[in-house]
Amino acid sequence: MNATQEKLKVQLEQALVAAFGADFAGVDPILVTASNPKFGDYQANVALSLSKKKGLQPRAIAGAIVEKLDVSEICEPPQIAGPGFINLKLKTVYLEAQLNEIQADPRLGVPAAKTPRKEIVDFSSPNIAKEMHVGHLRSTIIGDSIARILEFQGHDVLRLNHIGDWGTQFGMLISYLREVYPEALTTANALDIGDLVSFYRKAKLRFDTDEAFQQTARQEVVRLQAGAEDTIHAWKLLCEQSRREFQIIYDLLDVQVIERGESFYNPLLSGVVEDLEKSGLLVENQGAKCVFLEGFTNREGEPLPLIVQKSDGGYNYATTDLASLRYRIQQDEGKRLIYVTDAGQGNHFAQFFQVARKAGWIPDDVELVHVPFGLVLGEDGKKFKTRSGDTVRLRDLLDEAIAHAHTDLKTRLQEEERQETEEFINEVARIVGISAVKYADLSQNRTSNYIFSYDKMLDLKGNTAPYMLYVYARIQGISRKGDINFKELGNNAVLLQHETELALAKYLLQLDEVINSVEQDLLPNRLCEYLYELSKKFNQFYDRNQGVQVLDAQEPQRTSRLILCDLTARTLKLGLSLLGIQVLERM
Repeated sequence: MNATQEKLKVQLEQALVAAFGADFAGVDPILVTASNPKFGDYQANVALSLSKKKGLQPRAIAGAIVEKLDVSEICEPPQIAGPGFINLKLKTVYLEAQLNEIQADPRLGVPAAKTPRKEIVDFSSPNIAKEMHVGHLRSTIIGDSIARILEFQGHDVLRLNHIGDWGTQFGMLISYLREVYPEALTTANALDIGDLVSFYRKAKLRFDTDEAFQQTARQEVVRLQAGAEDTIHAWKLLCEQSRREFQIIYDLLDVQVIERGESFYNPLLSGVVEDLEKSGLLVENQGAKCVFLEGFTNREGEPLPLIVQKSDGGYNYATTDLASLRYRIQQDEGKRLIYVTDAGQGNHFAQFFQVARKAGWIPDDVELVHVPFGLVLGEDGKKFKTRSGDTVRLRDLLDEAIAHAHTDLKTRLQEEERQETEEFINEVARIVGISAVKYADLSQNRTSNYIFSYDKMLDLKGNTAPYMLYVYARIQGISRKGDINFKELGNNAVLLQHETELALAKYLLQLDEVINSVEQDLLPNRLCEYLYELSKKFNQFYDRNQGVQVLDAQEPQRTSRLILCDLTARTLKLGLSLLGIQVLERM
């Protein structure tokens, strides 16, 4: 709820008490943004909900509320419409004052969180000896955007990359490399990531079909867990090789994340099992130690357990996740633990969250949140794959997006008969290509699947990153054409006269509401929708046929409109930065 809406809500609550008595203190006035701008800016619907309780017609209730309502500093006189809606239209002078106030504010009127807290965002999470693929795209981009928004709000954010760097796969891979490429286990950079992935696949095939090799691999895992010097050295080399490849992608995406792999929690796993045993939650089932859960059953309808120690004494993902959860609460002192993974892991999170709660590990002031997301689909509506049916490598996907943006830009420059340096073209293509991929993902409701299309995401029209980057660059073009330094406009007053100025002003003042909602519900697509609508409002304002003149206007309108241009550009730049998107001064 933005500051204006909050003020109106308080006034409506006071009017309810004044009209109907103290029993109505705290009643929600049901204040929402008006569904149709012609009726005003906000609408209070409380009269309809009170009709039965008061035994009065809603219009009579609305009339009694309006009689006691004082919003004269903010709104025109309230209007009652339909069966009892209270419509509120913001005064132009109020809007002008609000815009004048945020001009000098680098946060553009968005207040920081009143009670900052430690927020831990777990995202990306690739596996060692495997290349990052399209499946890691959403977790990385969504997690980064959520972290950026929480950081902007003043929270202490720990960005964690819970990589898969431990377990059976290493016994398998190290055993195989001892046979076919022992140099890779003693020498740094002996393999590139593509070869490492290829060897991993062959090792997995051998593990699945050769019992003797399977036994050798398991013995290698025991050596790894026991800290055998040669095995640990080999493991570190393999991890470092993958880590370098991951970093290339994180640099390309401008994503900061702190690695804390599964191996970090390995010393804590036995303690997890011991504590669950002490709490009386553990049950032995076919040799494995389990916790039986409420609400989870197998196909036969029998209770489904969460295994925390296998029959051979080994641990699994659930044990590691329980250990990491405890560490994040007890050592990191996290107050909201956010896990950004695909929706297919929903049951896993529900299960180990339930175990942690049953064990009494979750204090009342700690919130656990699974942030699920859907699949990336190809244009055929099926899971996004290469023509050969392989999973798409994330590096290839990003390089292809940049190549598409490069081709599009060169075509546009030819059509406009513009000459630009190769350095300019490469930089614009990189920013546009990466931004297009990020925005196409973030603009979807994260819980939905979406179709990946380079052509759509690079379109200069519609709800795309290039469209918004173009609007930002267009405003900078106004500055260059008029030789205007926006920073030198000072504290001149905004004057709103044209209907497109009013529409743009109202939208600029909704930024705080949007960011606050994303902070709470962790849906970055709401910020995307806001920036897209803001871009459209600006284009309507600046359109030469229906909008207003800016550089050719007379004073004081000229300076006022330049301030609106600057506020729009700054809002776009801030909003896009929270999505991890860099702006361009020229395109």
